[in-house]
Amino acid sequence: MRRSILAVLAACCLLLGCASQEGASVEMISGSHVLELSSSSSEESPYVPEFPPAVESSAAQPDSSSQEVASSSSQEAAPSAAEPSSGESSSQEESSSASQSSSADSSSEAPPPAAPVSLDESKGVWLSYLEFDTMLKGKSEGAFRSAVANAFDAIAAEGLNTVIVQVRPFGDALYRSEIFPWSYLCTGTEGVDPGFDPLAIMVEAAHSRGLLLEAWVNPYRVRSSGSTVALSEDNPASLWLEEGSDAVISFDGAISYNPGSAEARQLIVDGVREIVRNYDVDAIHFDDYFYPTTSASFDQETYQEQGGGLSLGDWRRENVNKLVRAVYAAVKEEDPSVLFGISPQGNNTINYDSQYIDVAKWVSTSGYIDYICPQIYFGFEHDTRPFQETLESWNEMISSSSVALRVGIGAYKVGTADTWAGGGASEWIDNSDLLARMVEAGREMSHYGGFALYRYDFLFSSPSGQMEEELANLADIL
Repeated sequence: MRRSILAVLAACCLLLGCASQEGASVEMISGSHVLELSSSSSEESPYVPEFPPAVESSAAQPDSSSQEVASSSSQEAAPSAAEPSSGESSSQEESSSASQSSSADSSSEAPPPAAPVSLDESKGVWLSYLEFDTMLKGKSEGAFRSAVANAFDAIAAEGLNTVIVQVRPFGDALYRSEIFPWSYLCTGTEGVDPGFDPLAIMVEAAHSRGLLLEAWVNPYRVRSSGSTVALSEDNPASLWLEEGSDAVISFDGAISYNPGSAEARQLIVDGVREIVRNYDVDAIHFDDYFYPTTSASFDQETYQEQGGGLSLGDWRRENVNKLVRAVYAAVKEEDPSVLFGISPQGNNTINYDSQYIDVAKWVSTSGYIDYICPQIYFGFEHDTRPFQETLESWNEMISSSSVALRVGIGAYKVGTADTWAGGGASEWIDNSDLLARMVEAGREMSHYGGFALYRYDFLFSSPSGQMEEELANLADIL
């Protein structure tokens, strides 16, 4: 019923939008609230950037929500890249519009109509596979239900309204799937049925508390370098590796689906479609993990077969574009009220040159995404990427009225020295209102649609006194 109402509202908004004049304000409606966003923002060349820590110097530093901070036992690792220069531009125009067909590569048809953002303000928190390592692995259904209830109670009590849960971190599933194997995070062994459905439990728990739930998917990653978790026999990646298929690539100790493979793209799209069809999720969410390396040898054979005169970078970016367009189309075909958003690094140069994603195209062209959530994991006093300036750059980049800006905030930095911030290194130690100030700064942006905090454990699992102050100050403005 809730989705039916949202779909009717979305259709009404689209019909009304057709009568509006260019440059007029755009209304984004949700529930009883209407958010007016200006559609006259100027276009900007791609300001090109993952999860925690953005790379802020030539040294690799974690600053992205799918990457963990140095003190953690995460399997993630930040890409190494030099500090970006400003004013880069995209060298490739979009070759085709989004497809409404079930094929990941059929992109000649017109894109499905963009649904309006269904929230006045998304107030989110990321719940990653690292949380599930303790909340879920080896637990009974009762123990998991209890852990989820405690977590979602804390989130709701803070005044937040959205939980972004990582349901496919390593080419696996924290839900009952006919495509991907059960995640090792359920029982400790990939492919083993835990006897209950974690995603179904989390959807029920979220909605019963008035929370929205977004299903967070890592599209390409199967295993990170150094992982010792064995692939199950029924894992599609395992089968393709045995066959010698180019749909999956083992490179430098990591295993990834090949972004240049149409077969791999279709698998990813089918997996997203399965989630939207079988679960009452409110959005599909990708983070910043796209191409796992800049090395030309990663997909050299595929490039030689398919490059077609494009540079390696442009060809890789278009491979990702094809996936994003196809995922968006699949989501809207299954349920137009479900959103699709992506959370890239706050540093857009790394996005463009290292992750091979053309964010500027996504936020200026219908048929790619409903929202962009850059991980702006920098303080206001950061020497090279101050929060306010970076936030404004992202807002200015958006020219599509159907794309909202959500602000990714690095709450994990509270109470710690920010190594790469220069003169602002102690900002996260000296202040206790940064989270609130960052949200308030976001609310001043013309395309603002909400924020997300990285991540749950840092916020609510044995928080420091300073974090408790930050949360109290944040709650005051929510």
